[in-house]
Amino acid sequence: MLKNLFVAGIAALAFTQAQAQEPADLIIRSVQVIDVHTGKIKPGQSIVIRHDSIIAVADDKKAMRYTAAQTFNGAGKYAMPGLWDNHMHFGGGDTLADENKNFLKLYLAHGVTTIRDCSADISDLVIQWRNEVNNGTLQGPTIFTSGPKLEGYKSLWLNDLEIGTSAELQAALDSLQKIKVDFVKVTDNTLKPDLYLEAIREARKRGWAVSAHIPYTLTMDQVTAAGLSAVEHLGYAWKAGVKDEAALSRKIAAGEIKGRDINKYIIENFDSAAAMKTYRMMAARGTAITPTLTLPHLMAWLDVDDHSRDEYLQYIGKGIKGTYAWRVNRAKQDDSAAIAFRKEVFLKTAASLKLLQQAGVKIMAGTDAGYLNSYTYPGIGIHQELALMVKYGGITPLQALQASVINSPAYLHKSNYGELAPGKKADVLLLNANPLTDINNTQKIFAVVAKGKLLDRQALDNLLIEVRNQSK
Repeated sequence: MLKNLFVAGIAALAFTQAQAQEPADLIIRSVQVIDVHTGKIKPGQSIVIRHDSIIAVADDKKAMRYTAAQTFNGAGKYAMPGLWDNHMHFGGGDTLADENKNFLKLYLAHGVTTIRDCSADISDLVIQWRNEVNNGTLQGPTIFTSGPKLEGYKSLWLNDLEIGTSAELQAALDSLQKIKVDFVKVTDNTLKPDLYLEAIREARKRGWAVSAHIPYTLTMDQVTAAGLSAVEHLGYAWKAGVKDEAALSRKIAAGEIKGRDINKYIIENFDSAAAMKTYRMMAARGTAITPTLTLPHLMAWLDVDDHSRDEYLQYIGKGIKGTYAWRVNRAKQDDSAAIAFRKEVFLKTAASLKLLQQAGVKIMAGTDAGYLNSYTYPGIGIHQELALMVKYGGITPLQALQASVINSPAYLHKSNYGELAPGKKADVLLLNANPLTDINNTQKIFAVVAKGKLLDRQALDNLLIEVRNQSK
């Protein structure tokens, strides 16, 4: 009788425990979780995922209260949020649509779970891909896009929104609102300075964040006062670090200084104290910056490595490769003095990144990858960008990671990203080595979770094989 009662008690306890287990879809066990806010690492953790969100991060033993259809052994690997490439471009026309679409697989294969398209000339397709990724019918990173950029008449860029009056500006913003863009991009090729500033103000009134190039005829004070959310490319902040930027802008507007002489002027007149004053102003006004060091670094040292034999080219379609030529051919015409000068410009520009960090400006990590920008690659590019930010920009590996996975979503006011914690998106990067000790370790990828879906090393390799075969 006692034996039967004991057996019945054990069975009842097991049944109660089974009932008490909470259901999940995926549990990643035994990982070292990196807190990208603090740099602290917590070993022996399980990440519990339901649908596309994290519902728990707990010690392995405590996580036994959860049950899931899929369990993955993290094998002591380092876990952090999936990377963001906060500045890339789709484009090259509809004929290159398939080659552009392959970027999505390249990003996932390299642990990039979110991208920010900073204007494309195939915006209709990008909007479609964004929506399909969001509803689960297309495999790829989450896409945030500006749609077509705002520009002046007869600009250099294809399929942008060309405006010359306030009425045309409002019509352009109406069109962007209709296709539900995530932010607005403004560039300065032919757009008049007054209308440029008005575009920033009006876009902000409609609730958008605004990213932009900055006309050299305007100052950082003017564009940040108008409400610019983010400066795209570090060179504009470098220019803003001269002793009297307003005087330089007036000289440029009057045609007194042109071309390479502008950079010579900046080299001669850059002042750390003046720069810090301007950069603190940027921080106070909430203006972030995306440095995009990859392309200028590549072009500066093109004489050392022309990248024509890069192994990564096997993943890039012929049409996209064709868009690289114009910039490379132009750089190859430089003589030895010009080559030395472009290297000096890069080094001095990159050095301003540390000052921006010290001033409290939010730095975002982006590559300028995609079409047109020679040998800046979707996927691997963000890893190269992070390494350049550390090597030449003087920031720490932790700060570089923060630039990608914390500051980038913060720019778009996306609070459900930025850490591995309950309520956050289930975008996870598992690494074989600690990226805080060596930023290059972000390339040592063990597995990726995107929107709650696990991609182990074999699945990631299969993505690369698919792209390689389609790019032949």
